[in-house]
Amino acid sequence: MSLFLKLSWYFKSQWRRYTAAIVMLLGTDVLEMVVPWIAGQLIDQVVANTLTKALLLRYVTVVLLIAIVVYVMRYLWRVFLFYSSFQLAETMRQRLYEHMTRMAPGFFAQHRTGDLMARATNDISALEMTAGEGVLSGIDGLVTGVLVVGIMMIMINWQLTLVALLPFPFMAWYFVALGDRLHIGFKEAQERFSDLNDRVQESVSGIRMVRAFGREKIEDDKFLSIADKTADANMRVAATDSLYDPAIFITVGSSFLLCISMGAWQIQQGQLTIGQLTSFTMYLGFLIWPMFAYGWLLNIVERGSAAYERIQQLLETESPVQDSGTVDRIASSDIAIDIRSFTYIGSAMPVLHNIKIAVEAGHTLGIVGPTGAGKSTIVNLLLRYFDHPDCELKIGGIALQELSLQTLREQIALVPQDPFLFTASIAENIALGRPGASMEEIRAAAQLASIDADIMRFPQAYKTLVGERGITLSGGQKQRIAIARALLLDAPILVLDDALSAVDIETERRILKHLSEVRAQRTSIILCHRLTAVEDAEQIVVLNHGEIIERGDHHSLVQQQGWYAQMVDYQRLEQTVASGR
Repeated sequence: MSLFLKLSWYFKSQWRRYTAAIVMLLGTDVLEMVVPWIAGQLIDQVVANTLTKALLLRYVTVVLLIAIVVYVMRYLWRVFLFYSSFQLAETMRQRLYEHMTRMAPGFFAQHRTGDLMARATNDISALEMTAGEGVLSGIDGLVTGVLVVGIMMIMINWQLTLVALLPFPFMAWYFVALGDRLHIGFKEAQERFSDLNDRVQESVSGIRMVRAFGREKIEDDKFLSIADKTADANMRVAATDSLYDPAIFITVGSSFLLCISMGAWQIQQGQLTIGQLTSFTMYLGFLIWPMFAYGWLLNIVERGSAAYERIQQLLETESPVQDSGTVDRIASSDIAIDIRSFTYIGSAMPVLHNIKIAVEAGHTLGIVGPTGAGKSTIVNLLLRYFDHPDCELKIGGIALQELSLQTLREQIALVPQDPFLFTASIAENIALGRPGASMEEIRAAAQLASIDADIMRFPQAYKTLVGERGITLSGGQKQRIAIARALLLDAPILVLDDALSAVDIETERRILKHLSEVRAQRTSIILCHRLTAVEDAEQIVVLNHGEIIERGDHHSLVQQQGWYAQMVDYQRLEQTVASGR
């Protein structure tokens, strides 16, 4: 029950709604207690032959009025109570989403997507039930139980009440014993649901590869194995949960047996009337709900406790990159990079070492090298996706750690290797960083990225809906839309991380020409494998195995006859062969 204490912060914020719901609930319970008393009075008057037509009409009228009032109050407490529980789910999902959007990539490398989705959906739904149905079963069960026992002891017969309640302590002990098993079972079931969710997400995302390699049967078997484990975990929970109802029926049945036996004896002794015994058995029937409520409450609370632990574990995880900077303005876009050594978490070998690069504001830096040389890692460090004590990077003479993350990200427009497009229109995808941009500005950016003509050929032009992850577009179209998105931001620093690999040479040259025209006073960093993209860069560095092996501009590097010159010759030959000349 400590979960309710942990959620006290929310109950305090919603105390008006919860108070209104509880008042309505108490009123409903009190009114319902009147009906058995009326039934007992009615039976005693029938037996005594003192019931009149007027008195009967009065009893019927009172019962009808109670029914109407109870109907209204039931409606009202449900509105207040369940609205509050829905608000808790919304609040927790918002907290979880905001927390995850602030996390650095290192966090997502340690958490599976399916698990994160499960915590944001299934676990929060379990918490929502605790704040709604959990509060209902707890308050209503307690109030009903106290009212019923109080009425039976004070207004009917306390000896009969004590006898009828004899089986209940055994049931309470049994419920406590089942509680620990339920908590462990629910936690296991929710973890297996995370595994299942993760498997589905991965399979759907990679469905093309699954089909291309004919792995349907293998993937089906893997999914079936995880689904079986999830089903087994849920079956164990259901098996434990199923032990509640028999215990309740045995307890209530034993209580009725004792009640009837003791009551019959007391009627024979003249200590009890038939009407009182009738009222007593009706009140005893009301105790069935509190028993079910307590069982249901334990079920909900154990499920909610397991879910809350998983959610809090996520919320208490700190980002590997702390947003502790206070500087919110940068005067210049020059860049200084000094990386003595950088190693990814979990890796034994450093990815970068002895990297020193200085880029003047308004200049273009080209970073080239073979696959795995560490080019993208430099960009990741520049964007502060990762921090390391042996890495010192500055923009405008200010260390990145002194800048707020918001300020840093506003200075850099990134076009990644694999551009991500959302399920929205093309215009909305281009205006992702500037939602308020006009259609003229969006089209101007698209023209600079040489994608406007392609977009206008679509039946709905810029209103064309892009499929999930841009599945309806070609690789080159996705890259150019991502470039247009970055250009629309007009950030002081533009980073193209192999962002022209899917376009042809002529389109690449046209885009680079547009960039040189509109970004003459802006700093650019171009990472690429096709060296024509960096021919006009003021500075080019060649990386290999995480260190700089060559540095200079295009002409000086060609004269050095090193890796860069060899790749230039190879790519020119490749282009000649491709063109057939």
